[in-house]
Amino acid sequence: MTAGLPRSYFDALYAESTDPWDLATRWYERRKYAITLALLPHERYRHAFEPGCSIGVLTDHLSARCDRVTATDVADAALTRADARLRASGRRDAVTLLNQSFDSDWPASDFDLVLISELAYYFDAATLRATVDREFPRLQSPATIVTAHWRHPVADYPLSGDAATAIIAAAPGLTRIGGYRDDDVVIEIFHTGSAQSVAARTGVPGAQPR
Repeated sequence: MTAGLPRSYFDALYAESTDPWDLATRWYERRKYAITLALLPHERYRHAFEPGCSIGVLTDHLSARCDRVTATDVADAALTRADARLRASGRRDAVTLLNQSFDSDWPASDFDLVLISELAYYFDAATLRATVDREFPRLQSPATIVTAHWRHPVADYPLSGDAATAIIAAAPGLTRIGGYRDDDVVIEIFHTGSAQSVAARTGVPGAQPR
């Protein structure tokens, strides 16, 4: 990472633990993933992008809702564990795993779902803002943009979860269409195209289009 926590920070975490944040075992994480997936406005997506995929717990869930998933991380150990998890679930063929930082050029522009989960606060404000301002306009088709971040302070992180969320929300061309917030986590859903509700988009009688 160029302006935030270095790769060595994450390498050290994975050297100490196979799952540094207990993503696969903690109820808090399972609940957060369930809320995040429930908030997605479309039943299915063509191609999702998940930067900072860690050991692939959320990646595995996404692969059940998407034709393709491209997931990245800067830690080789994390990608190795994500690969094993996806092979075990039988979904490896639908997922491309890459060693790449979020702030570098994104690996494709045809994403219709971008999920920035527990990642944006690893960068300073200028780098985060420059990345989303550069990459969101490159998306070729209307896309759902999801942010999900821990709200409590972490001394090592350049940004808080709320500050990172606010920077992403201010990116040009985004319309907020939903979200969830409690003392621990803030999850926001944006769209680069229509702001229609799920009911209006799917033709539920009585829903008013915007």
